[in-house]
Amino acid sequence: MSRPTPVADGPYAPPAAARELTAVSADGARLHVEVHGPEGAAVPTVVLAHGWTCSTAFWAAQIRDLAVDHRVIAYDQRGHGRSPAAAGYGTEALADDLEAVLAATLRPGEKAVLVGHSMGGMTLMAAAARPRFREHAVAALLCSTGSSRLVAEARVLPLPPGRLRTGVTQRILGSRAPLGPVTPVARRILKYATMGAGSSPGMVEACARIVHACPRAVRHAWSKVLDALDLDHGVRELSVPTAVVAGSADRLTPLVHARALVATLPNCVGLTELAGLGHMTPMEAPDVVTARIRGLVTDYAQIKEGA
Repeated sequence: MSRPTPVADGPYAPPAAARELTAVSADGARLHVEVHGPEGAAVPTVVLAHGWTCSTAFWAAQIRDLAVDHRVIAYDQRGHGRSPAAAGYGTEALADDLEAVLAATLRPGEKAVLVGHSMGGMTLMAAAARPRFREHAVAALLCSTGSSRLVAEARVLPLPPGRLRTGVTQRILGSRAPLGPVTPVARRILKYATMGAGSSPGMVEACARIVHACPRAVRHAWSKVLDALDLDHGVRELSVPTAVVAGSADRLTPLVHARALVATLPNCVGLTELAGLGHMTPMEAPDVVTARIRGLVTDYAQIKEGA
């Protein structure tokens, strides 16, 4: 069965990269990397890490805006998008892969604002203590993510918290069943589980195409990692100025996660709660997320000029 492709036109169509390359991770996994924007752009660079079942196409709006005057790096997590499946799945692999991307795209000492959505945010937490992360990261943005208890706190099912809800949620998120083509029923399910009620049909279609393109074996393998996730220690290591964005109607990573991050981060610079929005905040509120990234970029540039 052929997998869906991203939408070809409109606001959710992924822009063409200025350059593409392959980064090789510590275990040999190969990662598809895209470089957008002018090479001589203003600093810092922006690095985007997408979430579970997504791809670089998820960041279309942010790339289109930011690449006008900044260099933007986006990559496919292992097994997602154009990055082949690999043997190793886990938080160490997330950190290894991010380090490989930074090594392949940034000059020694070059600074970047790192942005992660969902599993991409967990990537930043997993890598926070790594030398290459600390060399390059000047600020971070965590969108719709959490560090632990993901399944226990998920509210995809309209059940009270407890063993029943947790057990059924585990089975749903960890299912090996193929998602199949993007049908009207599939769009309704995806919208309910991951997006706010006000999401437009075009937005839901674009998101569904991205999610349904993820191979089911990869989706299942990463679901096991997320089920057992414990990156609370990584939050405490994330010492750069870090902003948090979350949707109030997020069923996958409810606001309890964002508020826990804010309480734990050593250098939190603000929480943006988006009323009525779901888990896919960079797609649901592209202008807000992009503005928050630009704010971090501007704050860093001002610090540099005053240094």
